[in-house]
Order: sequence, then C-alpha cells, then structure tokens
Amino acid sequence: MSTNRRTHSLASLSRRQLLQIGGISLPVLRNQLQGAQTAYHADIPQARSLIMVFCTGAISHIDTFDMKPDAAREVRGDFQPVSTSAGGMQICEHLPRLATMAHRYSLLRTFSHTDNNHLMSTHHVLTGHLQPGGFFDKVASRDDWPCYSAGCEFLRPQADGIPSGVNLPTFLMSSPLTWPGQHAGFLGPKYDPWQIVGRPEHPEFRVDSLTLSGGLDQLRLSGRRALLNTLDGQSDLSQDIAAARMTGDQELAFSMLNSGKLSRAFRVDEEPQHIRDQYGMHQFGQSLLLARRLVEAGVPIVQANMGPVQNWDNHGAIFNTLKDRLLPPLDQGVSALLADLDQRGLLADTLVVLIGEFGRTPKINADAGRDHWGPCFSALFAGAGTDRQGGHQRRAEHAAGHHPLWRRDGQGGDDQQAGYCGY
Repeated sequence: MSTNRRTHSLASLSRRQLLQIGGISLPVLRNQLQGAQTAYHADIPQARSLIMVFCTGAISHIDTFDMKPDAAREVRGDFQPVSTSAGGMQICEHLPRLATMAHRYSLLRTFSHTDNNHLMSTHHVLTGHLQPGGFFDKVASRDDWPCYSAGCEFLRPQADGIPSGVNLPTFLMSSPLTWPGQHAGFLGPKYDPWQIVGRPEHPEFRVDSLTLSGGLDQLRLSGRRALLNTLDGQSDLSQDIAAARMTGDQELAFSMLNSGKLSRAFRVDEEPQHIRDQYGMHQFGQSLLLARRLVEAGVPIVQANMGPVQNWDNHGAIFNTLKDRLLPPLDQGVSALLADLDQRGLLADTLVVLIGEFGRTPKINADAGRDHWGPCFSALFAGAGTDRQGGHQRRAEHAAGHHPLWRRDGQGGDDQQAGYCGY
C-alpha cells in the first residue's frame, strides 16, 4: 500500500519538479546518508580477535543456558535454574560463576540447522556453510569450506610470522574419522590454522617447533638467513614458482623463529600462578588461558576445544556427567577468561563465542541422556560490543525447546562485529 502511494505521488510530479528534487535534494540526502553510515560504523566495535570455545560433541542447551523449569519432568531434567546478574535471565545452577557475569554476555537461543550428524554439523558451525556433498560421517576433505581463520588468512594475511589461526588443545579425530571444519578446505593447506595438541595444564607442555635447536642462537640464525639470501641472489628464481614458494615459506619460518612474541605466548607456565589458578589447573582452564595469551600476542582467531572429540556427546548419564565432570571446569575457565580479557582491556575488541555443533533432544532418553538435536540450540556471545546489551537473551522457540519459532539456516552473525571473517 505505501509503495503504491509513493509511486502515485512521484508520477504526479512535473518534469521540472523532478529535476528540482534531483538537483537539490539528492546530493543533500546522499551526504546525510554517508554521514549516518559513518556514524553507525564508528559506533559498532570491531572484533580484532575471536576466541571460539567449542564444546565438541554438543553441549546440552536445555541443561545449561536454556532451562525449561516449567516443562514436563522428561524435558526439564534434574537441574534447577538460578538467577543471574542480568535481570530476567536464568541459567543452570551448575554455572554459578557465569551466573554472576551474565551482564557481560548475551545468549542466542535460536540457533538452528538441519543436521544431526557430528561431522556435518561441526563443518556447518565452524565454517558457516553446509558441507559440500555432505552425507553421514563425511570426513574432512579439500572440497570443504574453509574455517574462519583460513578465510582471515586468505583475506588479510599476517606478515609478521604470527599465524591467523590456532586450534588447540585437541585435534578432532576419532579413527578413522577426521572432523571437517578444522582446516582451510578448498583454499589449500597454505591457509590452514595451526593445530596444537597437548596438555597446557602439564608442566612439560611445549611447542617445540618454535624453539631453536641446541647450539643455535639468534645471531647464528641471522647468519644462516644472510647466507641463504646470498645464495638465492645468485640464481634467477623469478620464473621458478616452486622455488619462489619455498623462499616465501622460508621467510615465514625465519620470522616466526625470530619473533619471541609467539614462542613466549605458548609458555603458559610463565603466567603468574594466581592467574593460572583463576582459570583452573585443568585442560579447559589452561586452554582458555593459552587462548588469551595467543590473542594478546596478535593471533586473530583461536579455537579452544573443550576436550577431546565428542567430549560433550552425552547420550547417557548426562546429569552426573555435566554436574561432576564438564560444567565445573567450563564455568571456571570461561568466567575467568571473560574477567581476564576485561581487566586487560582486550574484551572490547575480542569476540568470545561458546557453542557446540548442535543441541540435545528436549526429551530425555531411556539411558538418562539426550540425543542429537540440530533444530534448536544456544550460543553465548561476549565482548566486541556484545556487552552493550549485556544480559540480552534472544528466545523465540517452542516452550519445550523443540524448535525456534523462526529459523535461519547458516551461521548468520554480525558482519560488523566479526568483520574480518564475514566472507
């Protein structure tokens, strides 16, 4: 109706009136729009870093961030909701530290996709796209879409020896299956993130590839680099694509070895003990502490897997497993991460996302667990401007958590906040 009225009013204008509007109003309108757009973009914090807290296996949304206390017993489960520091928001009683920090994050409770398979769903969440040619348990391949850090490296490559992405502390693989969404896919291995496998809570944790061999110091390394450059200068490498690529890789390797910033970031044992204790001396906590150190060193995207592959796949005894093994270290580690980032002035431009590959079925199964559920699940967002609406919760799903009342397949996301990976 309104479009028709506007069309009719424009059609009734004379040619002279249209020219007057075009000659006077449009430049003014254009300037006003440009000014408004500039002000809008300036008001939106840009995420310089992303920490993805990935609960592989799929954390139960109904038993953590989307409680259903008024639902039937077979849906609501054993846990009780507790109030948080954000008025009107409740989360699980076994996340007490995160409950006190709810004003620092927002919850989106209407994530939805059509996959119920771990591998395809992991690809979907970690790339933002459906897996090409996806079928049940389709393993990783170079036909896959690139993960977020690979897109970042492709669009905005680092030139200082700092990788665009680091995945830690586990590689998502269960023989013979390798989970997709962990590498650069069709962009090629050049853009793969670093995969760090280890136990950062253990005293012996090291990343040996960043350590100079015994007897080799920075002075000798610089001498070797100068010698290599001299040898390269005696040959015409301009027509040799393979040699040119090798030279580029060598320069990157020299940059990484000469930059103590990255190697120091992995020395989590140099962190003051009271900070380590705040995160918790367990794999979850120390992995998140390492993620903060890497972001501080300039790594744009860090994915911290909360345990080995399918760690959160609780088809049986879900309540005891969550209460005793999974939720306490997650609660301690994530709450410490948010507080630490904020205290260091990093939370304003670091986006923290806590998510799994799907949700868990609303109805508890015969083994006191919950099964796979892609139609509706939740994610936590903190930092990079999300705290401007701290405690915001988006809920538009069926009362029992079966489906969102609206759905959008794909990752979506705010390209202004996560601009570097909105490709």
